Amino acid sequence: QVQLVESGGGLVQAGGSMRLSCAVSGRTFSSSTSAMGWFRQAPGKEREFVAAIRWNSGSTYYADSVKGRFSISRDNAKNTMYLQMNTVKPEDTAVYYCAVGDLVTLLTRRDQYFYWGQGTQVTVSS
Repeated sequence: QVQLVESGGGLVQAGGSMRLSCAVSGRTFSSSTSAMGWFRQAPGKEREFVAAIRWNSGSTYYADSVKGRFSISRDNAKNTMYLQMNTVKPEDTAVYYCAVGDLVTLLTRRDQYFYWGQGTQVTVSS
C-alpha cells in the first residue's frame, strides 16, 4: 500500500526558513508521467498548488506566490521529496500536503494526483 508521510512543519518566524519532507513507501513513481507535488490549505481557503517535480527528470514548477523563495527537490534513492521554504511570510501559514500521481499532465491540478499525505502544519509568526 502506498503511503506518504510529511514531516518538518512547526512554528517559524517571518523571514526564516523551514524544510518539509515527504517520504513515499509502497512503490516507486518513475514513469515519464509521474509527478510529486506540494499543496497547502489555510482555514477558509481551498487547497492550492505550491510546487511540483517530475520524479524521473527533476524538472520543477512553482506557483507565482512562492517563486524565488521555495525550492522543491527529491532524493530518488530515499524515495523522498523536500520543500525548502526560505524568507517565509505570514501568508505562508497553512497545512502543507504532499501528493503523487502516475498520470500527471497538468502539474497544478489537484485531481491529477491520486495519493496524498496527512499534512503538516506550518505557522509563520510576524
